[in-house]
Amino acid sequence: MKNYELLAIFKPNLDAEEVDKAIERMTAAITELNGKVISTDKIGRKKLAYEIQNFRDGYFTSVVISLPAENVAEFKRQLRLSDNILRTMFMEASAKASV
Repeated sequence: MKNYELLAIFKPNLDAEEVDKAIERMTAAITELNGKVISTDKIGRKKLAYEIQNFRDGYFTSVVISLPAENVAEFKRQLRLSDNILRTMFMEASAKASV
């Protein structure tokens, strides 16, 4: 399994409790696809550089996950179907360079 990093921007009209529930649903989807969540970082509400769906800010969350490569496409499809997510950035996590 490879490690991936997901940056998700949730709609700002959700309160903190609803964002937590959305993150739990995302975690459940990951475990359903034989993956696991390594870490979750709730960055908080930030202003966007430009409007997305008529919103000027969003609630940012960074999640590091381990997921089988054959299940990545299905997970991305589930992210696109979520109504509470404005934008996602899904990338393979790189190993940290040692200096």
